[in-house]
Amino acid sequence: MSQRETWATRVGFILAAVGSAVGLGNLWQFPFKTATNGGAAFVAFYLIAVLLIGFPAMLAEFVLGRRTQRNAVDAFARLGHRSWRIVGALAVFTGFWILSYYNVVGGWVMRYILGSVTGAYFDNPAGYFGSVSAGPEAVIAQAAFLAIVVAIVAFGIEDGIERATKVMVPSIIVLMVALAIWVATLPGAAEGYAFFLSPDLDAMIANAGTIIPFAVGQAFFTLSLGMAIMITYSSYVGRDDNLIFDGGSVVITNTIVGVLAGLVVFPILLTIGADITSDTGGAGALFVATAAGFGSVPFGRLFGVVFFGVVLIAALSSAISLLEVTVSYANDNLNISRPALSVGIGVGLFLLGVPSALDTAWLAWFDTLAYQVFLPLSVLLLVIFVGWVIGKEALEELLSGAEDFRTFGVVWLWTIRFVVVLAVLLTLALGINETFLVEDAAFFDPF
Repeated sequence: MSQRETWATRVGFILAAVGSAVGLGNLWQFPFKTATNGGAAFVAFYLIAVLLIGFPAMLAEFVLGRRTQRNAVDAFARLGHRSWRIVGALAVFTGFWILSYYNVVGGWVMRYILGSVTGAYFDNPAGYFGSVSAGPEAVIAQAAFLAIVVAIVAFGIEDGIERATKVMVPSIIVLMVALAIWVATLPGAAEGYAFFLSPDLDAMIANAGTIIPFAVGQAFFTLSLGMAIMITYSSYVGRDDNLIFDGGSVVITNTIVGVLAGLVVFPILLTIGADITSDTGGAGALFVATAAGFGSVPFGRLFGVVFFGVVLIAALSSAISLLEVTVSYANDNLNISRPALSVGIGVGLFLLGVPSALDTAWLAWFDTLAYQVFLPLSVLLLVIFVGWVIGKEALEELLSGAEDFRTFGVVWLWTIRFVVVLAVLLTLALGINETFLVEDAAFFDPF
């Protein structure tokens, strides 16, 4: 077994966790899910989910990882509950599943950076997306993106992940602020802000059953919950760190970037008169509409490069965390070097992702299962374990390094025991209903 690494600095851990959270979930999924699920109504449910469900669940993952200093599967065994290792295995599987199609979207982003430089998508945005999103070229782009991710993870925690995220995360924030300032000058800015920031209460109530699963799933996705990432990353953390402060920093930064993404994307789409409430085109709709926007505004090539460059940085920061989950488990249990493990697991990810690269229907199928079933189920089982099985031990771990937050800790424990468990259980039930049971279920036969 290889020697286990740790973060060189506390800032390194926070930035790595933020980098994991601030990924395609914010810059691709958040605008797309917002546009197709009620606009500001979705944003309102999402923010509630982040505060009441996402933050407490994140702390539960932090507690489990730091308490055991092990990967997501072996953490349960170290606490004396070997039968619960299946929960960790589900989380690792979920992260592996998501990364398989995440790499495909990362490949799209790389192609869109090139398309922005050459202006290739300006004349026919829909046709350009069709040419890069599926087929042999998409497979090659997927491999190129995955190769970068594998290379970073192969260098390890301090020299690979920590060093990369210290550059990536500040770059994302600075560039997103610059883009937000630029789009404020576009003619569709006011209408875009209204769609994004002004919820319709009647619509929220009428469509709550449909919106809630996506909003909670989005909270899990953007905070990297249910994928074993936060368990893995916190397993490299020292006992004196204040997990409450660290978790709050991740949540706040992630939310800021998500809001910035909306403030950038929707003014662009409204400027060109895009039908942003239609889900026609599926997960590629945002790429097509945004590309059309850059083709219609002054300095479109420049800002297209900047925008898709930000998306690429964010995608990489999340992808390396997803790969680290599986590498960490293998590294803890096998006498194989980290570089060899990274490459071997990368090959497996590539093969699983090939169907999504060849046909976007497969990608949508993978994404639906992840959002509606795997993520909420994984989070539900995890918070049940932390809240009810090791409750007092979990509280003790949370307060290590945060002794002045005892009252908060007690509230947190009871929150995950009841509020989070019940909310995630409801979300899972609604997700299963939307995915499998309703007549026009989102889950469809990819064949």
